[in-house]
Amino acid sequence: MASPIMAPSFSIFGRKMESGLMSRFIPSISAHGCRKQALNRVLAVMAPTQPQRSPATTGSVKHAMSMTEKILARASERTQLAPGENVWVNVDVLMTHDVCGPGTIGIFKREFGQNAKVWDREKIVIIPDHYIFTSDERANRNVDILRDFCTEQNIKYYYDIKDLGNFRANPDYKGVCHIALAQEGHCRPSEVLLGTDSHTCNAGAFGQFATGIGNTDAGFVMGTGKILLKVPPTMRFILDGEMPKYLLAKDLILQIIGEITVAGATYKSMEFVGSTVESLNMEERMTLCNMVVEAGGKNGVVPVDKTTLKYLEDKTTLTSEPVYSDDGFRFIQEYKFDVSKLEPLVAKPHSPDNRALARECKDVKIDRVYIGSCTGGKTEDFLAAAKVFLASGKKVKVPTFLVPATQKVWMDVYSLPVPGSGGKTCSQIFEEAGCEVPASPSCAACLGGPRDTYARMNEPQVCVSTTNRNFPGRMGHKEGQVYLASPYTAAASALTGYVTDPREFLL
Repeated sequence: MASPIMAPSFSIFGRKMESGLMSRFIPSISAHGCRKQALNRVLAVMAPTQPQRSPATTGSVKHAMSMTEKILARASERTQLAPGENVWVNVDVLMTHDVCGPGTIGIFKREFGQNAKVWDREKIVIIPDHYIFTSDERANRNVDILRDFCTEQNIKYYYDIKDLGNFRANPDYKGVCHIALAQEGHCRPSEVLLGTDSHTCNAGAFGQFATGIGNTDAGFVMGTGKILLKVPPTMRFILDGEMPKYLLAKDLILQIIGEITVAGATYKSMEFVGSTVESLNMEERMTLCNMVVEAGGKNGVVPVDKTTLKYLEDKTTLTSEPVYSDDGFRFIQEYKFDVSKLEPLVAKPHSPDNRALARECKDVKIDRVYIGSCTGGKTEDFLAAAKVFLASGKKVKVPTFLVPATQKVWMDVYSLPVPGSGGKTCSQIFEEAGCEVPASPSCAACLGGPRDTYARMNEPQVCVSTTNRNFPGRMGHKEGQVYLASPYTAAASALTGYVTDPREFLL
């Protein structure tokens, strides 16, 4: 084992280093290491000289790159990158929220100074969304810390909420960060977006590199705009075939996670291609990318096409050139699926890879249904649930909680007519089906939260949920059981009181 004295020491923050950004990036090498370097230089001088090669054969060798490698190459000002390389990356957007924001701010101030300024006030997005509608004083204090910091730093994109009793009185308040990032134009092709939340990978649907980071890394990015990243290898998932009318993107990603397990893509990029992916709208593509972290993925990515560009038309004036994986690129693994042959799925407790066919769980009695979160609380998710309720004409048999992801989604629930309904909105259909009144937009019970969090599982109940994780205690009670499912399956289950295949109502 190498002696710790010989190993180079590396300090990110290095308070005693001379001023200047680059001084923070220079490794500090021990005296022993310096002698070793000097010896190497002596040996180099003593080595026999090699004949000079002609210019025609000394050019750099180009190799094929994946989408992710190209994005990171641009961000690191490199022409070539390969998996395993560690590179300093220039960050385009840093996002944090009320759970991790105060910690990130604390680290930033501790390391850069109480009066330090962030690297770019227009590239930091701060979104309170997790523990909002609660009387918990500590949760409320977290939002106060964000507000004070954003005022101090003049942060341009702080989506504040002050009136907790009426979220509509807060025009700046958005809701769940990952969906708000997309709706507000912060998700752009070929950029690097980092967030202090593991589901930041949601933004990969826009052909950008998006991943979650910890508070320490975020504090460093907040001060410098840079991060040291290892380039991940890329896996490709080819999804072809016509999407059956009873399947949604949630079924597709549950199929994939069940296939490769929760560790199958550890620190890898997951690229989604194929005719099925091309047919998906942006919200469904977000669902795909949102859950790559449940397979251990570093990031997920979908190639940019006309669907992407159409979505972005009225959301951003910033332009960027999309990149695509080279034709000759060799993916470390490829998986192919004929989507037309897949069936509705669930992930049984207590792991996202505990895959089962919905019809195989028809004897599982449930206590409640939850439709919401960054994974399952988008406009398309509520339209899908309303479609099942409309087709059945029945009332739900268990409490069915509805939590729109953002204020815009909430408005859509109350205003957009559901296709084939004769002009009825989702809210009207939900009311007729006996669902709970749609709640204020937030993460709500997806992460458990304080005991008074809306729809939190405070008892050991069984829930079918459109969220992304079903670990013990994830939605509240540690003995609760959560079955992850698509909005179709969740709505069908609400109508029967058992885990139910949506084909019972959609065929």
